[in-house]
Amino acid sequence: MDWTSFHRLSDIYSYLTYLADNFPDIVKLINIGWSYESRPLYVVRISSASSPDTMPAIWIDGGIHAREWITPAVATYAIQQLVEVAGNAELTTNLVWYIMPVMSPDGYEFTHTRNRLWRKSRSKAALFCRGVDHNRNFGYKWGGLGASRNPCAETFRGSAAFSEQETAAVSKFIQDKSTKIKLLLFKKFKVFISLHSYGQYIILPWAYKALYPPDYDEMLALAKNAALKFVRFKYSVGNTAELLYPSSGSSADWAKSIGIKYTYGVELGDTGTYGFVLPPSQILPICEDFFPALKVFADKAATMTR
Repeated sequence: MDWTSFHRLSDIYSYLTYLADNFPDIVKLINIGWSYESRPLYVVRISSASSPDTMPAIWIDGGIHAREWITPAVATYAIQQLVEVAGNAELTTNLVWYIMPVMSPDGYEFTHTRNRLWRKSRSKAALFCRGVDHNRNFGYKWGGLGASRNPCAETFRGSAAFSEQETAAVSKFIQDKSTKIKLLLFKKFKVFISLHSYGQYIILPWAYKALYPPDYDEMLALAKNAALKFVRFKYSVGNTAELLYPSSGSSADWAKSIGIKYTYGVELGDTGTYGFVLPPSQILPICEDFFPALKVFADKAATMTR
């Protein structure tokens, strides 16, 4: 595995399998379901804690939009840093990481073989149109502003909330973890980060409308602290609907709605020079710039006990 080129899904999955086989004390590879085209949906659990199910957790996903190739690259870079770099060992001691590098494996493969700028899933949306926008398909404020009813549109919301196998699997996995942990009077997931591109933003709920959650100031302060860690790239921080545009049915809004306190979308580099079609030379700079910011979110999660 390297971060000097964009990898196919088989390379990414082979790397995850390699880590699970060679670092079994801290890595567990979990298949949370299957995509529309029957590809496995893999989540990597990383923790060196003796009882990881009692530890606070952070969720990171990439590849929710197929054409955003930098997001699986950043997700796998974070995995590599946590597992293979001894200097980061403290980040896995009091915290459990759940990282899903590619939420849309069907779409991701389609961007490599047929259409580089394909955004959606590959399910049958209508007679002549395929795909649902996974980030309009989550079950909070589904079907509102910024989510299209048109099956051929790039922001098609789907026939119903969680109509897609991929979003349904993610929501079930996260909620199952939360249900089990409620028995201990403890909410497991503290931070939820969904990786996107491009624009260089850290964006906060709510996305469905320009409204703020009651604890918005706390969320904003943490995001601003993380943004200060970026060196090569400058990230703007703010409400999703205000900074970008309304987008109902987003994963971050849904995560916030089920009680995950710190939920964010991160629009990675660049700001439009290359857009979705980043040259491979940009991969490592973006990955290296992001990881110190990620530590800020991790440090906050590790200190939260309730």
